[in-house]
Amino acid sequence: MPTHAKVRAFLENFAKRRIPITYRELAKALQILPPRSIHQVTETLERLMEEDAAADRPFIAALAISKARGGLPAPGFFDCARRLGRFAGDPDGQDAWSFHAAELNAVFARWCEQPVQQSVDDHLQQPGH
Repeated sequence: MPTHAKVRAFLENFAKRRIPITYRELAKALQILPPRSIHQVTETLERLMEEDAAADRPFIAALAISKARGGLPAPGFFDCARRLGRFAGDPDGQDAWSFHAAELNAVFARWCEQPVQQSVDDHLQQPGH
């Protein structure tokens, strides 16, 4: 099983490119083998959520999504977020979609390399514009 730090580093690379990843793709990329490979992935993601909550960071685990849920994380993501005091809604309803979108945006804002925004800011600060 890869270390939590290795999983975090892997996810940070996805965050920089603004790309979510399915649980199955994550398990395969990290060479987490069956049986229970998805369960092993979700346990690691919950550990990362605990670390993020303690450090007041967005949940990098929001990058991991379930193909079966149409792009939402599995219910365990929302259960863990509830335990950590960050989510209070319905894990299967609009609350889940809104919460997940906000977390993803926060993850992208924290870890994404933003050359486009930087160049816009530079342009606006140039004299004569």
